[in-house]
Amino acid sequence: MVCIVCGNTKMAGLASWHATCPACHYESADLSVAINQHTGLELNEAEREAGLKALRLENFRAIVQFAKRHVRPGRRTLLDVGSAHGWFLESARDDFDVLGVEPDAVVGSRAAARGLPVRAGFFPDVLREDERFDVIVFNDVIEHIPDIRSALDDCRQRLNPEGILILNLPSSRGFFYRLSKVIARFGWRTPFERLWQKDLPSPHVHYFSPDNLSKLVAGRGFDLVDSAELPALRAKGLRERLSCVGKVPLLSLWVQYIAIICAIPVLKIFPSDIIVCIFRKKTAG
Repeated sequence: MVCIVCGNTKMAGLASWHATCPACHYESADLSVAINQHTGLELNEAEREAGLKALRLENFRAIVQFAKRHVRPGRRTLLDVGSAHGWFLESARDDFDVLGVEPDAVVGSRAAARGLPVRAGFFPDVLREDERFDVIVFNDVIEHIPDIRSALDDCRQRLNPEGILILNLPSSRGFFYRLSKVIARFGWRTPFERLWQKDLPSPHVHYFSPDNLSKLVAGRGFDLVDSAELPALRAKGLRERLSCVGKVPLLSLWVQYIAIICAIPVLKIFPSDIIVCIFRKKTAG
């Protein structure tokens, strides 16, 4: 098992499907991606929306500001890869000419039915050969893509000169992720598996820190120009967010809910579980 970031040999992690790199601390998962297929767990989209929408909209507004700050003057085409419900498209369309790509047929069709410019299918397959963009954004998407290096190469090809790539994703340095690993070592793996989205149609297959992510992306023809942490949770909607996956045991649900609510006031002193990194396509030569 070779690390995709630094080329060193990975080690077995906290589960049979989990591995880590002792050199750069990149983490990976051998979990199957099965978008549009039935899996053992069901996702309650109504509760997921109630649990996530307020937080996502807050973070999306911040990401739009990053895009506006770093895009070259006069450049205004933006592609949202994995546009899901279309919330980011709605946040960005006042400032950019937007297009979304969504592989989940059901979710994507609902966004399109609301009049949003969403194409059903996978990036970059559903794009025309001549389509190029000034900004490409992955919001909680890049960590789900098994062949991430090919995806980054496709981004470089599809970006205009000096175009911007924005990656918004979970961080392996985050407080809750590191806490879940500690708990998993004592035998309770539910929070750890939940953060990897194990048994869902599109689980996480990568976990990055800001450092190893930047190293990987730089090797595909990009320069890091900015980065930041974003809020990882809000009290409002937290219960719905915890219960939207499958049938969560009531005791487990409330233990997690109470623990997180108690932790919220002190979270600002720890690294956030969400990072956003902004890269610029390198010029030729």
